Amino acid sequence: MTNPTLDDPAAIDLIDAEADSLPAPEAHRPPTAMARLLLGASLVLIAFNLRPVFSSASALLPEIRSMFGLSPFGVSLLTTLPVVCLGLFSPLAPRLAQRIGTERTLLGVVLLLALGTALRGLTAVPLLFVGTALAGACIAVGNVLLPGLVKRDFADRAALMTGCYTMALCAGAAGAAGLTLPIEHALGGSVSGALAAWAIPALVVAFLWFPQVLGSRSQAKRTGFRVEGLWRDRLAWHVTLFMGLQSALAYCIFGWLVPILRERGLDGVTAGAIVSVSVMVQAGACLVAPHLAVRGKDQRLINVVLCVFAVTALLGLLFAPLWTVWFWAILQGIGQGGLIAVALTVIVLRTRDPHAAAHLSGMAQCVGYLLAAVGPLIVGLIRDWTGSFAWTSALFVALGLGAAVNGWFAGRALYVGARTVPVPPDAPLEPVAIR
Repeated sequence: MTNPTLDDPAAIDLIDAEADSLPAPEAHRPPTAMARLLLGASLVLIAFNLRPVFSSASALLPEIRSMFGLSPFGVSLLTTLPVVCLGLFSPLAPRLAQRIGTERTLLGVVLLLALGTALRGLTAVPLLFVGTALAGACIAVGNVLLPGLVKRDFADRAALMTGCYTMALCAGAAGAAGLTLPIEHALGGSVSGALAAWAIPALVVAFLWFPQVLGSRSQAKRTGFRVEGLWRDRLAWHVTLFMGLQSALAYCIFGWLVPILRERGLDGVTAGAIVSVSVMVQAGACLVAPHLAVRGKDQRLINVVLCVFAVTALLGLLFAPLWTVWFWAILQGIGQGGLIAVALTVIVLRTRDPHAAAHLSGMAQCVGYLLAAVGPLIVGLIRDWTGSFAWTSALFVALGLGAAVNGWFAGRALYVGARTVPVPPDAPLEPVAIR
């Protein structure tokens, strides 16, 4: 099977959310090298802010439960809510971008993300959940639009920007996992202050982004294509389930690995450091896995092997002697980071054109994130029902097995049975699929 995207394997992770849009006239490009450098730095900093909401709460979960008096179900819901928002709100992103422009949409995303993060620092249970949901919705929109913007303005530096973007995502998650508890200690034990502190980086990047929005001449775009037959295609559903089940494992890690390690006897700072290292290893795996995935005739073997790595490492983190925990954390980072990368890779490899890729990505993210939200919720319920995290091993094995089976079928060298159809210029504006 041949595919033009394989000429630059490092670029296949960046699927343009506006692939179905007709280009606006006089599309904006930074006129100087300095402006381009500022744009690139701003995009990387926005990416950094798309993950701390998940791992900052995880690092403080026992303290949050005690401070807010949350029930076990409430704690589980708190870890699940932002993932649900990823699935619910991501389809809105292309419509917003077409209506008001990608740059303006991202400015609103960053400002509202800062607001939602700050609300989590107020000592009121309703505001804790409202802030978490608002932050999750903003992250959903940012997840969709940011990769396409990176691809649009840095097509000649796709590999570099893909690496920077991936590293920034992982750095945000790792930083929040490793630094939230030290911040809490530095603030005299203020859980609220430690949660709200992650609004500051978002405000900083909003300050940097605002002048670029003012200078942008981007205009609303009209949809030029639609894709038919995708939701009835069996291969598309294998890709979607592969994305969703591996995402469920990933968000179980973001939401619960620090509490799991703390329950095993590690102090909170050490547990956070271990998760930080694991997440940064994910970044390296994200960069390497796509290159390995496109070298074979298909991706079946690498999909299954990475599932085995991720689940085996989780079992090691649950049951192996504590002196081996760093090894299992690194192995888990390799498996989970590789899974994220190859799940995005097969979306492109299973489609014939960018329009089908954008729509398949939209299907995989929307359905996949809603499915992924079940994982953290069930982990919390199992902990409540059994009194320990040991039985979560059954959930991790089930998720890994499901991801491996669907990854095997999604990795076959086939194309999804979908057709790209032009839309007349006078057709109503409609949302396009997402990345």
